[in-house]
Amino acid sequence: MTVTIYHNPACGTSRNTLAMIRQSGVEPVVIEYLKTPPSRERLRELIAEMGLSVRGLLREKGTPYRELGLDDPKWSDDQLLDFMMAHPILINRPIVVSPKGARLCRPSEAVIDLLDNPVGRFVKEDGEVVEPR
Repeated sequence: MTVTIYHNPACGTSRNTLAMIRQSGVEPVVIEYLKTPPSRERLRELIAEMGLSVRGLLREKGTPYRELGLDDPKWSDDQLLDFMMAHPILINRPIVVSPKGARLCRPSEAVIDLLDNPVGRFVKEDGEVVEPR
């Protein structure tokens, strides 16, 4: 099973998601999307695969979202994609892709449904316990 994670190592949710993937016995393809952002076309594909709107993938916290006025509904999907291409930090994370689909894994345990092997009991960095399903 090939699993890909669009990862930000500075993000606790992303680190927890990566750890759960590894705990399931899979070594994923790790794309640090701030260093290697997905192409515009790939980002469109991911949004479609996840069943999200373009706006639904925007990250607000810790980004220039407010400064750019992205809460204004005047922005089209193409314009929002332009902003994400110019500022990859606006892309919410982590995004995980597996043969079972693609998902924005917020919370991190959302990754479990994309994996073949059970994760088992997992303790997140903040001490929250995720029990086996």
